[in-house]
Amino acid sequence: MRSILQHIACGLLVFVHSTVGQSNTLGLGDGFLSFNTSTFAVQLVKDSQTLYSLTTVDGGFNFIPTDMMSERANNENYHLGDITFRARTVGSTTWTSGDTSASRVKLTASAVSGTTKAAANLAPTLPRGSLLNITRRWVVDDNVLQLLFDVTNSQTTAVEIGSLGAPLEFNNIFTDRTAAQTNTLCSLFDPYIGQDAGYVQVTPLLGTLPPLVVLPVGQSPLEGWRFLPESTALTPFYQSQTFEGLYEWDFHTLAYAEDEWASTTPWNAPTSFVLQPGQTRTYGLQFLVAPSIREIESTVASVGQPVAVTIPGTILPADQVGKVFLNTNATVANITVSPAGALTWVTNTDAQTAGWHGYTITPHTWGRSRLSVTYSDGRLQTIHYYVTNGATAALDDLGSFLTTSQWYTDTSDPFHRAPSVISYDRSVNQQVTNDPRVWIGGLGDEAGSGSWLAAAMKQFVQPDAAEVAKLEQFVNQTLWGTIQNRNNATVKMSVFFYQPDLVPNYVYPSNEDWTVWWSWNQASAWATGRGYDYVHVTAAYWAMYRVARNYPSLVSVHDWQWYINQAVLTVATLTDGQVGYADDGLMGETVIHYLLSDLQREGLTANATLVESRMKSRWQIWSTERYPFGSEMAWDSTGQEGVYIWSTFFNDSTTAINALNSIIAYQPVVAHWGYNGNARRYWDNIYGGKLMRIERQIHHYGSGLNALPLIENFEANPTDYYLLRAGFGGLSGPLTNIDEGGFASASFHSFADTLAWDAYSGDYGPNFSGHSMGMGTFIINHPDFGWQAFGGNIVATSPAVQVQIKDSVRRRVFIAPLGALLSLDAGAFSTVSYNPSAKTVTVTITPVADGASGAASAPVGRLVISQTAAVAGVGLLKPTTSLATDAGAFVIPFTNGVGTVTLS
Repeated sequence: MRSILQHIACGLLVFVHSTVGQSNTLGLGDGFLSFNTSTFAVQLVKDSQTLYSLTTVDGGFNFIPTDMMSERANNENYHLGDITFRARTVGSTTWTSGDTSASRVKLTASAVSGTTKAAANLAPTLPRGSLLNITRRWVVDDNVLQLLFDVTNSQTTAVEIGSLGAPLEFNNIFTDRTAAQTNTLCSLFDPYIGQDAGYVQVTPLLGTLPPLVVLPVGQSPLEGWRFLPESTALTPFYQSQTFEGLYEWDFHTLAYAEDEWASTTPWNAPTSFVLQPGQTRTYGLQFLVAPSIREIESTVASVGQPVAVTIPGTILPADQVGKVFLNTNATVANITVSPAGALTWVTNTDAQTAGWHGYTITPHTWGRSRLSVTYSDGRLQTIHYYVTNGATAALDDLGSFLTTSQWYTDTSDPFHRAPSVISYDRSVNQQVTNDPRVWIGGLGDEAGSGSWLAAAMKQFVQPDAAEVAKLEQFVNQTLWGTIQNRNNATVKMSVFFYQPDLVPNYVYPSNEDWTVWWSWNQASAWATGRGYDYVHVTAAYWAMYRVARNYPSLVSVHDWQWYINQAVLTVATLTDGQVGYADDGLMGETVIHYLLSDLQREGLTANATLVESRMKSRWQIWSTERYPFGSEMAWDSTGQEGVYIWSTFFNDSTTAINALNSIIAYQPVVAHWGYNGNARRYWDNIYGGKLMRIERQIHHYGSGLNALPLIENFEANPTDYYLLRAGFGGLSGPLTNIDEGGFASASFHSFADTLAWDAYSGDYGPNFSGHSMGMGTFIINHPDFGWQAFGGNIVATSPAVQVQIKDSVRRRVFIAPLGALLSLDAGAFSTVSYNPSAKTVTVTITPVADGASGAASAPVGRLVISQTAAVAGVGLLKPTTSLATDAGAFVIPFTNGVGTVTLS
């Protein structure tokens, strides 16, 4: 919404302290120290010896916000080279703090020689009486830039270091930049919080430029990842939609774990370190450039640091096994799990390449778990997992919760919200009907439509008779008529509003603040100009079309033709020139691509032509732009999905690859469930969360939606396994949002003092929408790890590769060596057997997926076969026996509850 953007861009929506430190203390006016490595041209601020510029020699990309430095030259503005700590004498219970940004004083440069390019003792800029004596050195060792801190105990008694952290500042500031400037100048950075194997990757937004990789030097583990509070009062508006903020690499975290983090479980076990009198320990970071984002892991391995590759990722449903492959120069000395018994492991012989060591991981306990690997050289690596309920059972739980606990039935409601699937607050186990952000209880926007959207898309992949009956009521009574106007098919932004004079008998809670701009009156709430809302409505109709078409006995109000026509009508209204943002990429609009395909399969030529022509008009606009990823925000990760889908459809590979590369820049691959495949989102808790703050969100809807282009491009390029890893990580993310009882949270809070799921259901729906459209089982023959299945369990590899299909949807199987995509409109894949020599595939299909206790049985299996990639010597798979067809699908009858078909 434009009003939202105006509030954020002006820095008005902030939720942390806004004290402004003393200004202009960084010392920019006194000049800089400059030196070069073979990789970087380096500039330090002379007075503070903090990093001012870090520019690649080959390409000239600067990772530091040099052009914003004059606006960030105050006390309490963090820069790369600063350090924070908490320490106490052994025996004391009170920590004393130090922070070089708090009260800057000009430093006296130390004499340097050899590999040291700049050095200074930090005592002048730390509090008097600090227990630690710290000297910072900038070193170039074997042409690698290093930042080192020599930490000395100058006391006569032992000193315990309870926390020690190095703030990281990179150019993630979008404030006052054009789209071109943002995309060409800025980066995003994410951690692998993996202790001695940890690192930080800094990826330029274009997705094509070499990324920066920050690695530990010596014993400098990435134990914690802490958001750094700063003033939010002045430009460039720290902790806002245009400047997410900065983070700190924490070497030790015990002092935080005893205080601010005491109510949560940190990512890693908190540690401290005791320095004896006169003892010095050096902590440090080194800065490397990887050739590409896909080569970050090989760059990490090149310096001898352990690397973990997880398959299918670090999110494991209880009925699937995982694999982890470790690349290390040392041997594995010990592996432990926390909580005890949450995971078990055995070695495997899958690795095909020297240097890799494979382990099979079996999940046991729901929730977060940590695999800790100790190597023979003493280094510790942690791999962070999340275990969910069995994949199909999790969807079963979700559908049940949405249509029971979240089923709203108050027919006296003056806003006519009943019947519907409405937002929910898990912290009090109540429906949300009166949040001042009116769309949350108003069935609109992403945060209000999220629950009914998830309920509808759940029926697409796993229809349940009782749930479908309720969705029919919602669609035909509330969606069509209240949310969507029956006279012109426009879609309201919210059906709930704040205007007491219009609803005199409705009691708005007096303990809420109804004076903020988002407490819309009726005219604002019932505005129909927000294009994003139309996609969610389209998806609901389309999902019900799929149910009515393939499970006709489950519907009673309308036939499938009505539902698909309603979807077309909504798309036509979206694109009639009267709706805002219609020419932007819209979150979840892959469903329109599915709709178009179904229209073509059904022979509904006029409607197919209409939808295709409207999408072509949008693509033609994007094809003329370098950065066609606009949205209602200054920078966003929502438009890339639609831009990619339609550019690919209309054979515009340039625009499609630009969108794909943009996604690769903000959707990392690391051995941590929270960050692996987690597309960048950081402001949506303001509009959909219960805990309202700007922060890096974990598995918000960007994960599921941005995974769709990654997976589709992998299916077109079936040896690009990086895309599969990133995409499958994103598709798996929405499973973690579903708790043991079926409630789905909008996102997980990543700040170290919280590390918990938000209490609101919020805008989970688009995340699940992406999951439902993209999840499947992907069978590959990896050059390093051999035969693997993302979403399934491989039970044999010779003479045929036999796979148990275990993903949550059971509707899509991709066999990478054949470039073949098998899809079901009805039924569930159970097993797939692929014979590489004969190039034959045998699939078994069941009427309902195992584990989905409430799901309806399909009357027949309906199989669609596609060739998504050209593979030498391989053509389109076809059934070896004659099968009836219907709308492009092979009809597979069930005999004794199973349908079997062989393809060649």
